[in-house]
Amino acid sequence: MYKIISKRFLNKAATTMEMVVEAPLVSRKCKAGQFIIFRLDEFGERVPLTIADYDREKGTVTIMFQPVGRSTQMLAELEAGDSILDFVGPLGKPTEVEGLKRVAVLGGGVGCAIAYPVAKAMFENGVEVDMIAGFRNEDIVILEDEMKKSCTNLYITTDDGSYGEKGFVTDKLKSLIEAGREYDEVFAIGPAMMMKFACLATKPYGIKTIVSLNPIMIDGTGMCGGCRVTVGGKTKFACVDGPEFDGHQVDWDELIRRNAFYKEEEAAEVNHVCHLTGGVRRHG
Repeated sequence: MYKIISKRFLNKAATTMEMVVEAPLVSRKCKAGQFIIFRLDEFGERVPLTIADYDREKGTVTIMFQPVGRSTQMLAELEAGDSILDFVGPLGKPTEVEGLKRVAVLGGGVGCAIAYPVAKAMFENGVEVDMIAGFRNEDIVILEDEMKKSCTNLYITTDDGSYGEKGFVTDKLKSLIEAGREYDEVFAIGPAMMMKFACLATKPYGIKTIVSLNPIMIDGTGMCGGCRVTVGGKTKFACVDGPEFDGHQVDWDELIRRNAFYKEEEAAEVNHVCHLTGGVRRHG
């Protein structure tokens, strides 16, 4: 069992939650870019979440999530002192931070929870980091103070202009590039459509662009094949080959179609009887 040490909402709208979990074996090995899979109890579904931070001395791992589906809503209802049955990780390949001098890290919405540890790892490795964080409006801005401490320059954009600069992260990226800012790489993390357009923005300039993909995932070991994506014309599995890939090689249209395949089922609160065990498993 994995004890919850603390939890808090990260923004005014209370749409994104931070939870610190006691997981010493995971914290000992994890790095930026990797993820865990949690299961609340023996009847719960397996849900992947990015490792947002960790403390090796305290043996804790920090996760951030939006309570939107049944499992994440149930997770959000737990309090400090409660425990989670499974907390497996670290999974996936860590972010490569060596050999870079200047990068731009783009985070879209809750994707900033993934972009933040990437920017932090880069910055601590001596890389100049321009962090561009985008949100729909001021009420859902997260991690502003944390991001400020983990980059050279922080730019916040909002769709409606209620905070920071009005526009999208891709608009700000384009303006920086056109102003002469030179990047070794760009990292884009957020909704698939945002990452797709970030790649379209950097491709004319020949700037390598890394994206962190979040396709449908079940076991996290490459066995189920649910997280398959097409990269450079070849089938890859996000859980073991990624989750980070060269964005210019990703088949974005296929990924977006696959992510929407179970949209109705994900929105529904259903109890599914497992054909293997006969147990009732919660989904949605």
